[in-house]
Amino acid sequence: MSSDLQQLYQQIILEHAKRRRGDGLAAAPDGVASGESHQLNPTCGDEITLRAAVDGSTVHGISWEGQGCSISMASASVLTELAAGLERDDVLHLVDEFRTLMRSRGSIEPDEEVLGDAAAFAGVARYPARVKCAMLAWVALEEALLAAN
Repeated sequence: MSSDLQQLYQQIILEHAKRRRGDGLAAAPDGVASGESHQLNPTCGDEITLRAAVDGSTVHGISWEGQGCSISMASASVLTELAAGLERDDVLHLVDEFRTLMRSRGSIEPDEEVLGDAAAFAGVARYPARVKCAMLAWVALEEALLAAN
């Protein structure tokens, strides 16, 4: 990965850590199902509670509250932007793609067409201790979608 690309990725992460999209738990609109998940990374203390509103098979909205490092908070923000408005199955596919990238230990290039700004976390995959930080919100969303009814 070029240093210019790494620098761009760092800027994306820092921007999302400062201006968090979806931060602040919101109630689902009337008539819209929601699911919620609380996740904790016991290694570092990062924590998130994420709520997904699902209207039929569409993820209507995602909101969350949490505390932790810039990687975990930026990851939640990026995820919020990426997943809102998508079909539930597409969101679960997105989670799988991100998980594959995070488990690669930096050996695969991110597919920016699929992952959008989440591709910025490709460098994190080289640091196993930080992968859990990046995955926290994604695991929470996966569980929240399964809980939505």
